[in-house]
Amino acid sequence: MSERSTLRGSRLGATSYEDERGVEFAERQTVAYSCTAGHRFEMTFSTEAEVPALWDCPRCGSESLRVATDRPEEAPSKPARTHWDMLLERRSIEDLEALLDERLELLRSGLIPGAAHLADRGGRRKKTA
Repeated sequence: MSERSTLRGSRLGATSYEDERGVEFAERQTVAYSCTAGHRFEMTFSTEAEVPALWDCPRCGSESLRVATDRPEEAPSKPARTHWDMLLERRSIEDLEALLDERLELLRSGLIPGAAHLADRGGRRKKTA
């Protein structure tokens, strides 16, 4: 009986025992947004909050601009680093060529398990009819 997950005398979904007496709510401001599809909506923020210029429209999900503001300048984005870019940060082309030659030799000699089909004809696959 000591493993109960609720308080004795209350039930799941019961109302809270806390009240709002003596609680001072933060000052709020209402900000209007307008999306590209013509939807207009309002969001409530604290007066101390930094209000974003862009917000997703709750109806269609498109980008909405804060009413009476200009579109913010987009920061230049860095190009995505590929696996090849990260590999070149760690190794030179000469190192990679030497590593490739070493691995190909191991494959062709049959020292790597499961690669016996690559050992035939100098690493080329057998053609099946």
